[in-house]
Amino acid sequence: MSALESADPGTPGRDRRMSLGAHLVELRRRLFIAAGALVVGMIIAFIITGPVIDLLSIPIAAIAEEEGREYVGLNFTTVTSGFDLRMRIAFAIGLLISAPVWLWQVWAFVMPGLTKKETQYTWGFLGAAIPLFFGGCTVAFFVLPHVIEIMAGFVPTGMAQFFDYATYYDFVFKFLLVLGIAFVLPVFLVALNLAGVVSGKEILKGWRVAILVCTIFAAVTTPPADVFSMLLLMGSMIVLYFAATLISMLFDRRKRKADAAAGIEPVSA
Repeated sequence: MSALESADPGTPGRDRRMSLGAHLVELRRRLFIAAGALVVGMIIAFIITGPVIDLLSIPIAAIAEEEGREYVGLNFTTVTSGFDLRMRIAFAIGLLISAPVWLWQVWAFVMPGLTKKETQYTWGFLGAAIPLFFGGCTVAFFVLPHVIEIMAGFVPTGMAQFFDYATYYDFVFKFLLVLGIAFVLPVFLVALNLAGVVSGKEILKGWRVAILVCTIFAAVTTPPADVFSMLLLMGSMIVLYFAATLISMLFDRRKRKADAAAGIEPVSA
């Protein structure tokens, strides 16, 4: 079977019938571009790992200044620990720096198979999900020092407290990632609504369960003694849930009007 390819592989609306071999070549090309962008992003990020480590170490420095906590610090136990930490940070930041490139490569590979309406929904999804993800990471970043200080308060006065660099970094990274993803979940509700899986009224009916889930998630994510952080996280997630509900109900209303204009009878639940 001959492969009919458009002149510009990234241009939508063209005939994109391709053989399996052509698809694999196209996939390999885009993977190389994405990997190259990641490497460049990591090189740029590696240069700024010093200030990033200083920024992440602020809670530890604050604990060290407290009375009775003289021996506090970020602990590096092997010869290559410092380099390993910088590489971990460089990879995470490089992934974010190169995101526009590798996201576009994924998008350009999938885009020819999407309809115009699906393309619009995808752009809308990305346009909402990306700011919300970084918004969640921002909230986590401001809550994080308070969380670490609260947990360090359980260490007996006068005792030494050393933070293993790998464990500390993994905690910070996972904390930022979990809250970033949590803020994106309302976008998935809207996506399910647009797909016709669930209506806005059905989402609203589950508000009690949603509030309970948000409360449990916030309580598990934040330390038990840190009520402020728990309320901040819980409140943010509840607001996003009701915002997603409102948007879904507006979409349902617009769909009903469009169906009425087209003479389509509504389907009874």
